[in-house]
Amino acid sequence: MLSKLPGLELIPALWLEIAIVAVWVLLILAIAWGINRFANDDPEIVRKIVHIGTGNVILLAWWLNIPASVGITASILASAITLLSYRLPILPGINSVGRQSLGTFFYSVSFGILVACFWYLQQPQYAALGILVMTWGDGLAALIGQRFGKHKYKVFGGQKSWEGSLTMTLVSYIVSSLILLGVQGNIWSTWVISLVVALVATGLEAFSFLGIDNLTVPLGSAALAFFLIQMLPVG
Repeated sequence: MLSKLPGLELIPALWLEIAIVAVWVLLILAIAWGINRFANDDPEIVRKIVHIGTGNVILLAWWLNIPASVGITASILASAITLLSYRLPILPGINSVGRQSLGTFFYSVSFGILVACFWYLQQPQYAALGILVMTWGDGLAALIGQRFGKHKYKVFGGQKSWEGSLTMTLVSYIVSSLILLGVQGNIWSTWVISLVVALVATGLEAFSFLGIDNLTVPLGSAALAFFLIQMLPVG
């Protein structure tokens, strides 16, 4: 009888999709924990492994067509946990207790906002674009900048490197191009919009006090790509 109720037959598939996402996140956290526990590596590398690894969940959510309610709920839970982790050693190696940055919290919040907006509009590709620009662009920019950044500059007291910013621009352009190429094809606006998004994302990433770029970069990149595509002629 229960199996004949409307919509109930969809529950097993939904739970399987959620399980896939959960396993992916747990795998990334386990890798980060292992590196932090046994390799005694640079804490920033551990943070970026989690930053890049968990960010790709947006692709799973998009491809599996996971309901917006699931993504929003996960965002709320992750945001609450990260806020607690700034005071308690819940996520050692990812958030340092007392660390003067809300980047991980903003990262979780941006995921929920983008899913809420673009799942509602039935345009999940823009949520993916925003998150992945932050995931790969900022993640690799930080690693490259710290390891190879010799040419420094300051923005409102925050120090950046031209090597890191160039990485941010290049990676953001590649990410945006790949997503738009898959959605609207090889047309001139794909490349122009990707370039504009990459440049703006790089500018937003430069203003990263208290980790605010983890909010402004994904939201700004997604919104900019969405509105530019509405404004520019296709073809």
